[in-house]
Amino acid sequence: MKPAGILLLLFASAPLLGGCVASIAANAVDMAVRTAQGQPQNNEQLQPTAGEACRARAAQYGTVRIIDVEQHTASEIIVWGTTENAGVRQSFKCTFATKIVGFKLRTIARPRPPAGG
Repeated sequence: MKPAGILLLLFASAPLLGGCVASIAANAVDMAVRTAQGQPQNNEQLQPTAGEACRARAAQYGTVRIIDVEQHTASEIIVWGTTENAGVRQSFKCTFATKIVGFKLRTIARPRPPAGG
């Protein structure tokens, strides 16, 4: 191939190679950030603690019933349950790492009476 053809091919492929280089650089930065953050610490042994902490947090809304405790990720436990106070039922989702990091509560709608009754 003539030098002019090689040069033309190089210039024509430069935008494509530029995208590859940018992609490689972005992947390298992402990998460096993940490495700096370290691996999430497994907190599976804290499931009983998570259940009790979430029960205590939910108790301010009434009588608590824990439905499930699940290891959601290596470092995150989710506790689901319900509360009831004066006939008002609510469901909750409690997120636990080494302490409660999230708590969502919502009212459970009462069943509607049958129509025409």
